[in-house]
Amino acid sequence: MSSSSTVSYRLGVDVGGTFTDLLLINETTGETYSAKVPSTPADSSIGVLNGINKLCEQNRIDPTRITHVMHGTTVATNTVLEGKGARVGLVTTKGYRQVLQIARSYVPGGLGGWVIYNKKPLMAPLELTIEADERVDARGQVIKALDEAALREQLATLRGQGIEAMTVSLIHAYANGAHERRVREICEEILPGLPVSISSEVIPEMYEYERTETTVVNSYVRPIVGRYIKNLHAEVDRKMPGVKLHVLRSDGGLAAVEAAQNNPVALLMSGPAGGVTGAQWIAKQSGFGNLLTFDMGGTSTDVALIEKGVAQTRRETRVSDVTVRAPSIDVRTVGAGGGSIAYVPDLTKALRVGPQSAGAVPGPAAYCKGGEKPTVTDANVVLGYLPANSKLGGDMKIDRTLAEKAVKTVADALGKTVKEAAEGIINIVNENMFGALRLVSIEQGHDPRDFALVGFGGAGPLHANALGRLTGSWPVIIPPGPGVLCAYGDATTRLRDEASRTFVRRFHETSDAEVLAILDELTVAARRSLVAEGVADADQTVIYQVDVRYHGQGMRLSVDVTHEQFAASGLAAVARRFDEMHTQLYTFALDAEQELVSLRAIVLGPETVVKAEQLAKAGPDAKAAVIDETTIYFEGADHAAFVYDRTKLLAGHRVPGPAVVCQMDTTTLILPGHTGEVDPVGNILIRPNA
Repeated sequence: MSSSSTVSYRLGVDVGGTFTDLLLINETTGETYSAKVPSTPADSSIGVLNGINKLCEQNRIDPTRITHVMHGTTVATNTVLEGKGARVGLVTTKGYRQVLQIARSYVPGGLGGWVIYNKKPLMAPLELTIEADERVDARGQVIKALDEAALREQLATLRGQGIEAMTVSLIHAYANGAHERRVREICEEILPGLPVSISSEVIPEMYEYERTETTVVNSYVRPIVGRYIKNLHAEVDRKMPGVKLHVLRSDGGLAAVEAAQNNPVALLMSGPAGGVTGAQWIAKQSGFGNLLTFDMGGTSTDVALIEKGVAQTRRETRVSDVTVRAPSIDVRTVGAGGGSIAYVPDLTKALRVGPQSAGAVPGPAAYCKGGEKPTVTDANVVLGYLPANSKLGGDMKIDRTLAEKAVKTVADALGKTVKEAAEGIINIVNENMFGALRLVSIEQGHDPRDFALVGFGGAGPLHANALGRLTGSWPVIIPPGPGVLCAYGDATTRLRDEASRTFVRRFHETSDAEVLAILDELTVAARRSLVAEGVADADQTVIYQVDVRYHGQGMRLSVDVTHEQFAASGLAAVARRFDEMHTQLYTFALDAEQELVSLRAIVLGPETVVKAEQLAKAGPDAKAAVIDETTIYFEGADHAAFVYDRTKLLAGHRVPGPAVVCQMDTTTLILPGHTGEVDPVGNILIRPNA
């Protein structure tokens, strides 16, 4: 294998349920190489190593030139979804043994949901929960010292019960974690070899149930995630000595190996975060900072909002019916994808699409794998949006006759033609996805017309133009490799860590100096993992986050502020920004005093120095990229359209709609009355002709 001695590479790896995507970036030229290999669910690291071998062999690259491996993983998510985590023991304060059973009075399923609600078994069962005789107050003062002798007796009863991880969550430990640290020491003595998670380190913030649940989930996934990351790190280090492995966090940052092993609860939304950070990076190369991201796969669609280059985050992560207090990018998911099944209920005779999906097996009827139910993909084939005769979609055969036969069942039930029924299916699924985009934009006080829309995932580029019309978000951006954008995100994101503390004070009860001193203390704690990775203080960026509410209110909002801003304007500026955010979200601000709830320091490593690959320049005429002619059906009429080969499109080319642009990992549809323009980094920017 050949490689210049000065060239280094950065590798992004996104492990999905079906495929593992890899993207290798030459850090000098920005040139990229991608590969897709089958995932290996029994041990995901095998699929990752297979992909690295394939990528390096195909492109004659020396694997020892890879200096950084950035990895988005669904191991933590799948452990929770499949209920295959560790057997967890729990230590609470005396009198709080039922903290997980009592929980919050939330029952999913709307009115009457409680009638059929079956609560899942707890991750830390009551029979493995013991009580420590101790008490600390809300200000961190010790009211009752820890009774160590009684604790040792209770811990001894847990021996031989098959416990694989321990959790310690004591009342008010966010204000003073001394008792939790001592309990951990005794646990390690009585139950040697077990990983012990303590709430004052995992999430030192108030609200006993949320803090306990989050720390228990951390323990539940910790042995499996820890084992996986340890094995993967050992294998990649053997193949690429000295390589730095980082794991993508739910909030879009990167965690070092040790931080990921000790705090795996921060990885629950690692997968979707990769797509958002990838969209953020590629759009930034074209000068767009305000984005709506639209990631459409076979079963579901994920959407998120990016404002001024920063993805919107929330302070909680939800997987199935498990909600933890860990930051994540605010990704909303709707059950609408290429495999979503269309049907007409006998009772209403009204067309419905999803959330049921044909999945990969048997899949859409057009894929010739035995599927017979009409799906969104079949409707796209019937309308000509997904050309049946194009060879650019890889080896997969697409049969238009089978698609028409499937959609005819819906058409007959509605008394419509096959094309009319197909267009109805597409319109409904687009409205479903528009609903998800409303959740992250309009319902958060943002006007979608102020944002560009990035369409990616296997099916996103087929629907992105239509979603642009519904939202008024222009341009619609189709990245060069929409199918591997999650791996792009993994490769281009930044190291990140944070430290927080609950600090409940009305503004008049504290001072700028006291708050700044705590924030600086938290900054020192948050810097540790980055310093351990060799990132100098000068290369780190610090953001303060202050959680604020009106006195007497339960809900709080997070206000971001830099050290310079806080040093100059203090709490007065925080109060003004909080009022603005409250008005944006709820249309009003209260004439009440603000109150601090939590303080947080977020530390970011340097931005990845990766240049986007530049396309050769050409004039507007893209006829050289035309490979076929076709007919598409749109708004009740047939339209003649050209089919383009994406690999032949150059910077400056203009593609007038109607047009279909084919490439290996996706197909892009440009509607009549719209034009796609190829920018210097290979994005197709679609805008209405008007």
